[in-house]
Amino acid sequence: MTLAEMCYGLTRDFPRDELYGLTSQTRRASVSIAANIAEGYGRESTGSYIQFLRIAQGSCKELETHVMLSERVLGVDGAKVLEQSETVGKMLRGLIKSLQE
Repeated sequence: MTLAEMCYGLTRDFPRDELYGLTSQTRRASVSIAANIAEGYGRESTGSYIQFLRIAQGSCKELETHVMLSERVLGVDGAKVLEQSETVGKMLRGLIKSLQE
C-alpha cells in the first residue's frame, strides 16, 4: 500500500498528456501489486496464494519499468519508488519461498 501511495505522489505532477499513458500505467501497476497480494491471501489454498504473489511480482517489475521510463522521458526522480519496489520484490520472493517449504 505504501508503494502505491508513493506512486500516486510521483505521478501527481506528470504532464496532463500522460494521464492515459505513464500516469495511468504506473498507478495501475502499483495498485495491482497490493490487490494481487490481498486476493491471493483470500484464496482457500496455498497454491493459489503463491500464484497471486507471482502475479504481484510481475506487476512489481512492470512498475519498475514505468518508473525508469518516466525518469528517462520526463526527467522525474523515481529513486525512492524504485527502492521501495525492490524492497517489496524481496519480500514477495521471501514469502513465496517460505510458502513453498
